[in-house]
Amino acid sequence: MKSREIIKKIQEVFPPNQAKVLLEFYNLLDDIVKISDFNELKAIAKALAEAQRELAEAQKRTEQRIEELAEAQKRTEEELRLLTREVHKIKVDLENVKDQLGALANTVGYTLENEAYKYLPKLLKKCFQIEVLDELKRDFIEIAPQRFLEVNIIGKARKNGQEVVLIGESKVQLRISHIKDFLKRLEKLKSILKTEVIPLLVCHQATPEAKKFCQDNGVLLFFSYQFK
Repeated sequence: MKSREIIKKIQEVFPPNQAKVLLEFYNLLDDIVKISDFNELKAIAKALAEAQRELAEAQKRTEQRIEELAEAQKRTEEELRLLTREVHKIKVDLENVKDQLGALANTVGYTLENEAYKYLPKLLKKCFQIEVLDELKRDFIEIAPQRFLEVNIIGKARKNGQEVVLIGESKVQLRISHIKDFLKRLEKLKSILKTEVIPLLVCHQATPEAKKFCQDNGVLLFFSYQFK
């Protein structure tokens, strides 16, 4: 019911004095309701404003965190790029060292073999009555079509009036594993050469186990100090 109608009914039903008091009470009540509603709206608005402020702060913190993560990712990518560059450099350096060590090992090995070519004929004849018939050398032997096996020391010889082939290798420091590998390669060559093969090894140094292994397997062993 509208306020105007309510006021009219009050004036019609109640005496003037009572109607006046009731109208004053009605107006006061109406004002109270309006103030209550207004205060409630103010509280809601304040709560919304606080929520909006907290949301804005949270969003600001989130954006800041995203920026920090982006910066951290950028630093990580830069560090990873530098690390990759360093790893590549180390790899190249290691390859160079490997090549240099390989070249040095070849030089030492070739030097030892060259000495062996000169002194082995005398030692073989003196120690084992084996006569070398031609120059000892390093060479390749074809073990299958277009497949070759490198031999450090090879040459024809005579033992007890029978022609044989000398097959040998040189090692700086001789170990049993070297001897086993050498004997495996020797087995391949025996079936191809179809003649008696005398195995020999030349080294600067050998372990006691390696010396005994050579003796037990019929491998002639010579040391560089004998080349004089």
